[in-house]
Amino acid sequence: MEAIAWRSVLSLIVVSSLMVYEEWVSAPSCKIIPGPDPYEHESGRGTEELKVMLVGDLLLLGSEAGFVNRYFRDYYMAKFFRKSFDSLNPDMLLVLGDVSARGSESTRSNWLPVFNQFDRMLGPFLGLPFHVTLGDRDIGECSGLNPQSVNWIAGNLPGLDSAGCGAFEISNVSFVSVNAVALLCGNNKLRFSVEKVIERERIDLRMGEEGTAEAINYSGKFGKTYNDFARRENDTSSLSGPVLLLHFPLDRRDDGKCSHENSNTRESRGVLGPGPYDLLHTVPPNATKYIFQSIKPRIIFSAHTHEFCDHTHQDGTREVTVSAMTWKARDDPGFVVATFHGNRREMIRPDKNIICLLNDLPYSILPIACFSKGNIC
Repeated sequence: MEAIAWRSVLSLIVVSSLMVYEEWVSAPSCKIIPGPDPYEHESGRGTEELKVMLVGDLLLLGSEAGFVNRYFRDYYMAKFFRKSFDSLNPDMLLVLGDVSARGSESTRSNWLPVFNQFDRMLGPFLGLPFHVTLGDRDIGECSGLNPQSVNWIAGNLPGLDSAGCGAFEISNVSFVSVNAVALLCGNNKLRFSVEKVIERERIDLRMGEEGTAEAINYSGKFGKTYNDFARRENDTSSLSGPVLLLHFPLDRRDDGKCSHENSNTRESRGVLGPGPYDLLHTVPPNATKYIFQSIKPRIIFSAHTHEFCDHTHQDGTREVTVSAMTWKARDDPGFVVATFHGNRREMIRPDKNIICLLNDLPYSILPIACFSKGNIC
């Protein structure tokens, strides 16, 4: 009898411990990401305009998910989503590509379970505005890039055009999402469609800064140099454009900070298998230059690497690369929350005892990085 009692007690302890661990591992741990100006987040911001949760690389398997993925990794990821929503209360969700782990190899019928799993995974976020960009695992590499397939996948996701791009505004914050996969390719219809989106944003930006009449006169000039990235220039100031969303990070060859030597990713362990492009792949230098010249992004959010990275480009543009949001890809999946505040025009700098102006922008941005507290399998 005594042995049976001890076994019952031991079973109760094990079950209780697993329940406590389940709650602990599915709760996010977050910290502020310091920006280039260390005083900005302490300056007494204006009103909070918008709080956005950004995730990347969900890598859903749909009907191909095995026992471990279905009942452990995907279950905990859905719970991680729900607890993150409850604790952070975001206004919007942005998914930065690679919703599917094998979408580029899938038929339309195989995509449908992925979309259904995606809806179940989002849970409470389905009541909020959300937007999804396309990744290489979703649509494939250049040699297999099919405009009709891209159009069909984009048509099943909110806010994307036939080329997999989108533009929207919420709470006075403008966003542009670009199909970065197409920018890796040579002369194909899909890349030209993406270029048209970037050119349209370029004209919209110029119209906003210089007035409609001058922008219309200028719009007739870019057609002559339409296919030459290197010649395209924009006289508007840096950081004056929209928030840029894309799957691949922009070129950052001069960056040594995000080397990922102590990586928590599982790519080397064969959990997912190789994707169309390796994790170090970025948007080519000429396309990166074209984006900077045309869009003048206020800030950039990207994914693909499965690692978090906070990088400042040479012109001062900040790019935050979001960690993979799944235990399939790393031991501590994570995401970023970006809070957009209405800017106060003045800021006190205690080191100089003076008052100075913030950037002449309608809002400032406070990114917060969040990660799971532990591994599950």
